Amino acid sequence: MKRKILDLRSILEAVAKGEIGVDEALNMIRLFAIQSIEDSIRFDIGCRLRRDVPEIILGEKKSTELLVKLIKNIVPTLGRVIISRLTDEQIKALRNLPEKSDFEVLLNEVGRIAVVKLKGIEPQPKFPCSVGIVTAGTADICIAEEARVIVEEMGCKAVTIYDVGIAGFHRVISAVKKLKEADVDVVVVVAGMEGALPSVIASLIDVPVIGVPTSVGYGAGAGGQAALLSMLQSCPLGLAVVNIDNGVNAGVIAALIARRVGIFRQRCK
Repeated sequence: MKRKILDLRSILEAVAKGEIGVDEALNMIRLFAIQSIEDSIRFDIGCRLRRDVPEIILGEKKSTELLVKLIKNIVPTLGRVIISRLTDEQIKALRNLPEKSDFEVLLNEVGRIAVVKLKGIEPQPKFPCSVGIVTAGTADICIAEEARVIVEEMGCKAVTIYDVGIAGFHRVISAVKKLKEADVDVVVVVAGMEGALPSVIASLIDVPVIGVPTSVGYGAGAGGQAALLSMLQSCPLGLAVVNIDNGVNAGVIAALIARRVGIFRQRCK
């Protein structure tokens, strides 16, 4: 038997069907507030209700013990959570987490990101939309995989095309053709070094492009600042830029855009 995701829509639908009473629904909604964990963490578990964005925990700088406590406290309430920027120790702990527990872990070691959910929970709804995810080089794939996990968790199809940097311009043309054939609704372009690829793709395609500068590059690149400034100074219009190495935010923005397109498609059928 599949477990119901505890979200506002399912609660309201249950009230409308007479499955639960108003008082019970009110108590369930109040769960989506601030949950305190050992006086050191005040976790906003109502964020997903307000913004329809998955709960995402930054693993970086958190101890493995604290991360596991967060998972054990939050997942039973929300049904699922995403953890980004995982350390090697945290990845090892997540591999062992499903043993003798109700949790299922979908681990992406390349992107150092994971989805932890309750076993048997209902799958996330899918939308008729797609997001293209392109990288300039193989060194940028880890950031692209962050974005891919977010995009797919938010119900969109991800179309990935990796290693198409402008050092071999024919690869860019081929990538753009594939994006057009897939009829993607938005494109995330991840690039380090001089960060030129998002501008080039934005000049060749008719959907929004989100540039993600990465910290890949030599000394003068200043840990991705050269790529960031290059993207911010882009000549082609229709290119927006997120922070250095921020594949998570790029994935969220892309999915929010694509889902609105998908919802419109559904309504027009």
